[in-house]
Amino acid sequence: MNRIVVVGASAAGLAAAETLRREGHTGPLTLVGDEPLAPYDRPPLSKQLLSGEWQPERLDLRTPADLTALGLDLRLGVRATGLELTGRTVRLADGSTVPYDGLILATGVRPRRLPGEGAHVLRTLDDALTLRDRLGPGRRLVVVGAGFLGAEAAAVAWRLGAEVVVLEPAPVPLAHAVGTEVGQVLSQAHLERGVRLRCGVTVTEVTEDGVRLASGEVVEADEVLVAIGSLPNTEWLDGSGLAVGDGVICDEYCEAAPNVYAAGDVARWYNPLFGTSMRIEHRTNAAEQGMAAARNLLAPEEARKPFAPVPYFWSDQYDMKIQAYGFLRGHDEVAVVEGDLAERRFVAVYRAGDRVSGALAVGVPPKAIRRWRQSIVTGAAWSETLRSAQQSA
Repeated sequence: MNRIVVVGASAAGLAAAETLRREGHTGPLTLVGDEPLAPYDRPPLSKQLLSGEWQPERLDLRTPADLTALGLDLRLGVRATGLELTGRTVRLADGSTVPYDGLILATGVRPRRLPGEGAHVLRTLDDALTLRDRLGPGRRLVVVGAGFLGAEAAAVAWRLGAEVVVLEPAPVPLAHAVGTEVGQVLSQAHLERGVRLRCGVTVTEVTEDGVRLASGEVVEADEVLVAIGSLPNTEWLDGSGLAVGDGVICDEYCEAAPNVYAAGDVARWYNPLFGTSMRIEHRTNAAEQGMAAARNLLAPEEARKPFAPVPYFWSDQYDMKIQAYGFLRGHDEVAVVEGDLAERRFVAVYRAGDRVSGALAVGVPPKAIRRWRQSIVTGAAWSETLRSAQQSA
């Protein structure tokens, strides 16, 4: 394993590169990134950076000296355009090719868009800075999509004095992920502050004056933010022979093909802890999976370890700190085991089959939810877990 290439220079790719060096790889190491910027953190884009609390340099994941110390062949501002598995080469948009003995794919995702021109998305530093410059008192912002990203941006825009309308096709925002009752509670925080939340409406296009709904109604706005999910960046792998389907398909070791691994938002891997394949778009998972992929790439086959994490994510909206462990999607039941929903201070646990599959907390100290992580790891029986929680309440 002499030449290793990492495609994707964000959290997952950087974590992979650092782990490769830390685990003893001394050969050539190329890190390819489609943005011209050094690796930076994305979660603050919709929060601290959009609000103006942070300036761009605070998002840097490493200093220039740190990157130099890794001894990278750093290819920034150039996209990967093709992969040749047989010849073990990556083609780049500038016409060059990069040979490899080992490859880690960490190309992330891109925002879904709507027909029409002029709408904002929120994925890159430039996206966030452009939107930030156009928000302020009296400005009218329409946010299409009431998921976590849209909700965070709406909360920041409200704090900056903008008039905010959030449009969401589902009857209750985030119900598919966190449950109807929890989704309603999180939505109430917007309504109490005067943010207009319209559910059950479908946006068909962006117009010069705002957005058009399926009903034909135009919702006027000075700025439009589209936050309707994302698509994994896999088009450049067409014809490569890799299996792709809502991400790069990997096994439990994050391996997509011999000596080819994937990590971060683009990777769909089999998580043996939950017995299902998943693709996780959370910052913590990106770093952890980048490290796991790097270790498995270097390890002898018999020494590789399955990547079986308990996913973790957080969100800041207004005065709410939201934290969650586990795999909440596709749950069968939700139960509040601590606190009160109405006060937006609670811990809710999630059931899949007969086991605890996740936990979500709002407005409580981290330790209040952290203890539920072990129940998820062990696949604790649902009925026994609820009985124990009721007894300790």
